[in-house]
This record gives sequence, C-alpha cells and structure tokens, in this order.
Amino acid sequence: MTIRNFTDKDVSDQSGRVFFITGANSGLGFETAKILAGKGARVLLGCRSEDKAAAAMAAIQADHPEADLRFIPLDLGDLESTRNAAKMVDAEARLDVLVNNAGIMMPPREETRDGFESQFGVNHLGTFAITGLLLNKLSQGQDPRIVITSSMAHRAGRIDFDDLDAEESYSRWGRYAMSKLANLLHMYELDRRLRAAGSPVIAVACHPGVADTELARNFPDIMVSLMRPFSKLFMNSAAQGAWPTLAAAAGSGVEGGQYFGPSRNNEWVGPAREVQPKSKAKRIESAKRLWEISEKRTAVKYPI
Repeated sequence: MTIRNFTDKDVSDQSGRVFFITGANSGLGFETAKILAGKGARVLLGCRSEDKAAAAMAAIQADHPEADLRFIPLDLGDLESTRNAAKMVDAEARLDVLVNNAGIMMPPREETRDGFESQFGVNHLGTFAITGLLLNKLSQGQDPRIVITSSMAHRAGRIDFDDLDAEESYSRWGRYAMSKLANLLHMYELDRRLRAAGSPVIAVACHPGVADTELARNFPDIMVSLMRPFSKLFMNSAAQGAWPTLAAAAGSGVEGGQYFGPSRNNEWVGPAREVQPKSKAKRIESAKRLWEISEKRTAVKYPI
C-alpha cells in the first residue's frame, strides 16, 4: 500500500499496542507520543531527564486524560543506561514498535561516556544498541516495526572509517551528516537481515524535513534569531515534522525498507510520503562494514 499525504489525522486506533519512543520529552518524539497515546496506545517515553519526562507526560495527559504512559530512563550516550532501559522495556507485557527518535545535532566535539564522538555515539551507536537489545522482544509483537530517524543531511554524509571518533578532525555539520547516513545504512542492512531470517519484524526509516525542534539549540544564536521570523514559511512545526515518523510507525501497509519524509519543496515540508535516499545509503559493503564495527563497539550482537 502506497502512503501519500499522510498526517496525524491518518493514524488509526492503536488500542492494545505498545510503542517505545526514544527522546520522547520534546520535539518530534513528544508529538509522536502525544498522537499515539491519543489513539489508545501504551507509550513508553525514553528520556534522559525524569523531570522533563514528567512534564511531557503531564502535557500529554492534559489533552488525553486516559493516556497510558511510562517513563523509561535512557541516555543513548551511555551503553550501561541503554542496557538498563532495554531491560525495563523487556519486562513489559509486550512491545510492538520501537521508534528510534532521540538524537543530537551539531554540538562542539564531545565524547559519550564510552568514549565515542558524541554524534556518532548517540545518533548511530546508541540507536544500534537499543535496537539489537530489543529485537527479540519486538519479534513477539503484533505488526512489529523498528523505525529509525534519519535526515536530509545524510545526502552530505560520508562515513570516515579511518577516523570514526573525529580524533584527527571535527566538523559539527560533517559529523552530523555522517551519523544520519549511518542511520540509513543501519536500517537497510537491518532490513536485509530481517528478511533473510524470516523475521516478522520490519525495519523502516523516516526524516522530518526541516522542522522547528530543539535539535537546533546548538546553532549560533544569530542564525536562530535570523531564521525564527521566517521559520513558518519554510519549516514544519514539530507536530508536522512528526508526520513521517507516524507514517512509519503506524501507517497501514508499511513494508520493510521503506523511507518516509515530507512530500513538498524537495522534502522540506508537508504531509508524509515514501521518499528515496541517496544511493550511498544503500551500499551493501559500507553497511556490512559499519554493522561489524557497531557490534564490536557496543558489544551488542543481533539475534538474527
């Protein structure tokens, strides 16, 4: 089934289903959680801050008093935290959809607790780890899906296999683009492996176009102040930016390996539809090499 012009209005009843959304206290994750909770789903909110998670849950329950929500402490920049979060989710009665939404964008060069360059470590390695740790749980779900959030920035990305942690050189934008290309290489390789294993789980990806979210907090202040008056002209709101995520997570007839993004202005804005990445996102040899490195770095081996 082809998805075209998908918005939050197209999300069907989700009663009985369980979604785990990483980075769910703000931006795209919060908007996705709010819509799914309003449609009857149990939503697990993976967040670093308990206070921010509590505020997000209160905001959702203000609109949907019967919302079924749970806070899951999760810091994708810390593999121990990621493993603990996976154990908490694994203890749930079920899990149907994992929405890998959490990410960081263009910080100064930093390292995760485990010593990885932060954008590669959080956006790719943390996502790789939580997905592998929850794959068995997902395989028992109904219409189980793994959603991985990429970005149009993947178009500019290049995996620097010789300097993955940016010890030799660091570009905020370059490393962000690299991490978003890694997300797509991960999704397509995961899709190939799930199909080969005959798994009921499907892997799909999405991107929000250009959305007004907290990811831009590392932009220079002058850039933000100049952009803000014009943002509504060329940017999705956070709620609109969540449409591709909702299509991937809850759209009817979604198939493994699909990639969803906005439908207008070269994928900048608008309702969601299936889109196509740059061909480098589907390079099998790059994906296999990245997979092997990711397994070694995270010590997470997928059960497929």
